[in-house]
Amino acid sequence: MSKNRYTIIILLVFLFVGNKTLIAQNNQNQKQVTNLIQPPYLKAGDTVAIVAPSGILKNRKDEVEHAKQLLKRWQLNVVVGEHVFSQDNHFAGTDQERCEDLQNALDNPNIKAIWCARGGYGTVRILDKLDYTKFLKQPKWIIGYSDITALHNQIHNLGVQSLHAMMCVSLPKDESEIEQTIATFKKAIFGETLSYTLEGSNYNQTGEVTAPIVGGNLTILHTMLGSKTSIDTSGKILFIEEIGEYKYHIDRMLQSLKRAGYFDNCKGVIVGDMTRLRKNTTLWGTSIEQLILDALGDYDFPIAFNMPAGHEDDNRALILGRKATLKVEKAKSTLVFE
Repeated sequence: MSKNRYTIIILLVFLFVGNKTLIAQNNQNQKQVTNLIQPPYLKAGDTVAIVAPSGILKNRKDEVEHAKQLLKRWQLNVVVGEHVFSQDNHFAGTDQERCEDLQNALDNPNIKAIWCARGGYGTVRILDKLDYTKFLKQPKWIIGYSDITALHNQIHNLGVQSLHAMMCVSLPKDESEIEQTIATFKKAIFGETLSYTLEGSNYNQTGEVTAPIVGGNLTILHTMLGSKTSIDTSGKILFIEEIGEYKYHIDRMLQSLKRAGYFDNCKGVIVGDMTRLRKNTTLWGTSIEQLILDALGDYDFPIAFNMPAGHEDDNRALILGRKATLKVEKAKSTLVFE
């Protein structure tokens, strides 16, 4: 056998074995993020920590106090992070201060849930500073939406479920204004079954699927692309919501996700609130629903519109990483968590 032929055979064997090893590693990693750990549900006497990993809470002490009283009515204890009301320009304290509060809550075995006071912007700045060693030994619920999507992504990739739900500043003085928002939040943290019937839409792409739900704010999902905090949507239902964007921005993000393979093995999409959309000087020309359908037109998975979750007052809780059955029809959609 010639030396060149021998070299080629060795190279082919190496590539075959290496590829098999890489596939095995990928399959193992996928298993780690599809069989997620469920943190223990809360019970009377448990302690919830309130932290602020993102935007400033200037003149919002009353809202946080109101949130504390809500939890106390549910017979839960509450601790507030030392730096929640700190101020560092745009943020609720310096990166180090915000990280310190969240890290303390992650590490403290007496804290059973971490409730984010608000979103805004800033969570991404502390993601890589966090140590989840103690958290993974005793997982607890991470609760929030909007900018907290970055944290949900990170928690998901560590193999733990989290809760997309209202935050402290979501609570109005008249709680009856968001009765369902509060009720579903309470059900989720105390372990009651969550199920929803969504208003129908002619834009719905019909079908039925059972799979874990992932996702959150579209902008945050988009900005996570290419990082270790980006989520793999293979075999999962993707939930998206957005606020205050131009339609062409939303299309740009969907196209970027699409080109990155985000939807290739996705099992379904749930569209939450797409609100307060900005008007460009050149009008887009279609509804936001049609924009989404056009962007996802190459896929045949079910797409459900009208999920009351996102930046509006009616913000129903979703358990990220938990399997749910999504059944989409034109007249209505149903979403039932296992």
